[in-house]
Amino acid sequence: MKPTGSAKPEQLLADAKERFAAQDYFGAVHLLEELVESGKAFADAHHLLGLSRHLLGQSDNALDALDEALKLNPRYVEAHVHRALVLDALGRGDQAAVALNRARELGGETRQGIPATHAATLANLHASLGEAYAETGALDKAIAQYREALELGPAFHDLRYRLSRLLLEGGHPREALEELQRVIAARPKFYDARAALGLAAYVAGDLPGAKKTWTELQQERPDDVKVRAYLAILDRATAR
Repeated sequence: MKPTGSAKPEQLLADAKERFAAQDYFGAVHLLEELVESGKAFADAHHLLGLSRHLLGQSDNALDALDEALKLNPRYVEAHVHRALVLDALGRGDQAAVALNRARELGGETRQGIPATHAATLANLHASLGEAYAETGALDKAIAQYREALELGPAFHDLRYRLSRLLLEGGHPREALEELQRVIAARPKFYDARAALGLAAYVAGDLPGAKKTWTELQQERPDDVKVRAYLAILDRATAR
């Protein structure tokens, strides 16, 4: 397997999905554990990690990963189904039945008239199309696709974070700020989202808000070069 080094989270997840599709579950686990350790894993990464571990016979560890996926997205139908399978394999039939019933309840829900399971698939397709637009520089179209995705999957905080970055890149800092606040409300320890929140506040002209956010981050990670650079820029702007 090629070393991953500083691969982006989305690339790690894409590579893990390829390994999983090729039935290389060890390879998938290796990549997903690296992603989880980075602190940038969302519910889908934890879900795939749990499923991969289960297929390797590591059911106890699989359950931990699936529980984390559901902590991040309690309405994740597939995670409830696979959690039921793992619980059954562990001989915990009563709990498995509860998990399966919850999956059935959620599976009957709709998003914009579309069954929840299909809505999740469509949300990811919108996000993929959004990335295709972003790669060509068509940021307005990319942003529109991500908004469509979030209409169908409002709890997909990885997509919301990506939307916020596109909004920042497209010159919409106040809208980016709103999206980042929603991401951080759901995932308070998401360091990169908090750093981006400071950047959005700075670009929007809220210098005290930016300083507060970045100062808190610097206290958590004093060696973070990026945050130190942000604070240095802020100090120069304040001095002027």
